[in-house]
Amino acid sequence: MINSKNDNTKRTENSRRGFCKNTALAGAGLLLPGLDIPVMANVFNDKKLKLAVIGCGGRGTGAANQALKADDNIELVAMVDAFQDQLDKSLGNLQKEFEGTNKVNVKDAHKYVGFDAYKKAIDQADVIILATPPGFRPYHFEYAINAGKHVFMEKPCAVDAPGIRKVLEVAKIAKEKKLNVVVGLQRHYQNNYLAIAEKIKQGEVGKIVSGQVYWNSAGVWVRPRQEGQSELEYQMRNWYYFNWLCGDHILEQHIHNIDVANWFIGEYPISAQGMGGRLVRTGKDHGEIFDHHFVEFTYPSGAVIASQCRHQPGTWSKVGENFQGTKGSIEMRDAGAATIVGLDGEKIFDYRNRNDPNPYQVEHDRLFASIRNKEVISDTENGAKSTLTAIMGRMATYSGKVITWEDAMASQKQIMPNELTWDATPPSVPNADGNYPIPTPGVTDVLS
Repeated sequence: MINSKNDNTKRTENSRRGFCKNTALAGAGLLLPGLDIPVMANVFNDKKLKLAVIGCGGRGTGAANQALKADDNIELVAMVDAFQDQLDKSLGNLQKEFEGTNKVNVKDAHKYVGFDAYKKAIDQADVIILATPPGFRPYHFEYAINAGKHVFMEKPCAVDAPGIRKVLEVAKIAKEKKLNVVVGLQRHYQNNYLAIAEKIKQGEVGKIVSGQVYWNSAGVWVRPRQEGQSELEYQMRNWYYFNWLCGDHILEQHIHNIDVANWFIGEYPISAQGMGGRLVRTGKDHGEIFDHHFVEFTYPSGAVIASQCRHQPGTWSKVGENFQGTKGSIEMRDAGAATIVGLDGEKIFDYRNRNDPNPYQVEHDRLFASIRNKEVISDTENGAKSTLTAIMGRMATYSGKVITWEDAMASQKQIMPNELTWDATPPSVPNADGNYPIPTPGVTDVLS
């Protein structure tokens, strides 16, 4: 799927403060309740937009479904996956969902399977959905932007620092070409988060000095090894458990909560330190990732965020964020709720609206409205820097050391291969007993 040079770009500050607090929070206010996005969708032109999906798993299928519902005049024309059975299943589900419409029009010749096939699909479309395992993301993004396509790409944006540097360089090209890029950090398109961001901008909370962000759950799917599979096919199908494909769950899942901390504070952290390991999900089918991480992120303003995520069945579950400011505290809760409480314990603000639109749908509505209105959404820089924040957290837990932003950004540790064929040996291979090498704090090198 990928063919690129090793991206040893110059060491760059990529300032954490480049994410200007006021600008970020003002931009976040665009989707407060009352904005009727679907009405905006066809203001300027009615050109039929052609859609291609790169990666036909559950998220790719879901994103395609949402994209096709976001605009009246769009059709799916091409699909790509590493596996034919996964592509066929995705296409069948979409054909069933849109039966009786002309929105799914993927000819047999435009159903592509293989590592380089994404290029053919991208060339045929106007809007590209990038939803493969995230290790491939920088290379697919680079090709799509160089080809002049609008992009929806799932989070995270990469699995290593060389990938992040590539995405940031390509982001500049996307801006120059005035291409829309939406990154699947959907909380930026979710009304309770937008409402709280507006309250922060208005000074209701004061300066955020600390917080706790969580993705604690029982874990995700495991796909057992099948007879006859090569090692590469097994890892590709069980991709969540291999860092070159997934980046560990602190990156693939917990990035959502870490991103909210960056957003609400208005900065990116200067350092991270933490701990983690494998206590419960320790089987051979759990590859090489940890089942728990705990990280302290320190920000330029002095704020400290405690970040925790785990995949351990039978334990306390929480997905959300809490923050403490000089004037009050924030609690983000499930089902679209959010509360600000003052230092005296009195409620300052309470957001509850169980009829809010689905943010997964809204991000596609916004993308296509922006394309139609000849506007530009540019999520890439924040998506890449929040991805690096989560990578920095993984570096801290794997190494047991303090990792600075500058060291993380400059890291030459590339875990995603530049090129891949079905004859290739994966970056991580099992020993004679079938166990994969596990990072060891105090020993594992995460930077070079």
